[in-house]
Amino acid sequence: MSAERRKLVVALDGPASSGKSSVGAAAAPELGYRFCDTGLLYRAVTWLGLRERVDPAAGSAAVAELVQLADEVHLAPDAQGRLDRVVVDGRDGTDELHTAPVDEKVSDVSAIPEVRAALQPRQRALAREGGIVMAGRDIGTVILPDADLKIFLDASVEERGRRRAEERGVEANSQEGQAILAQLRRRDDLDRNRPVAPLRAASDAHVLRTDGNRFDQTVGMVVREILEAERTATAAGASA
Repeated sequence: MSAERRKLVVALDGPASSGKSSVGAAAAPELGYRFCDTGLLYRAVTWLGLRERVDPAAGSAAVAELVQLADEVHLAPDAQGRLDRVVVDGRDGTDELHTAPVDEKVSDVSAIPEVRAALQPRQRALAREGGIVMAGRDIGTVILPDADLKIFLDASVEERGRRRAEERGVEANSQEGQAILAQLRRRDDLDRNRPVAPLRAASDAHVLRTDGNRFDQTVGMVVREILEAERTATAAGASA
């Protein structure tokens, strides 16, 4: 690739199980970008809260404790520079973040304004160097409203439920699969209707529908969007 490429700040948003984390993690290295899954931060605080038996609905003392727990969470890069590992007390706890108890509580924790405020500066600091794909639910609307490119990955709740059931190794039509679907519907409702940083596509986001896509097709769509935005930015810089 040309040495004159201008690497961008890319906001990649979408609802739960829309594929933004896995797609972003695959697309970023193809372009020599860093990747950050900000949802891991909220999952980590939720997991720590469960471990410490903190009820997010228990009032100001519980909120203060969750904010303190947020300070204990650190993102670590893998060999390709993707910030997709969570380290707490020097231990990698990433594999413990994608469990049913965390799925059930993470929307409640992420809706707490004080928790979001505690994590916001950390997310913005990561983007200052550029050349990053940052995935989340409010990246283009709140965290990085001036991002060079905003992408919103979307899919029907049924498609997302099928994907998550497949990830968990269960049939989508089974009792467990239907429970996953119900949980996603609840998560969508909470995320879209929370008073602070609700889930929505930014007005200038490129909305990509992924129902029926293979994983590699969606990765290709995101890579093409970024390359096109790079070309536009480079052309604008050359004519300035």
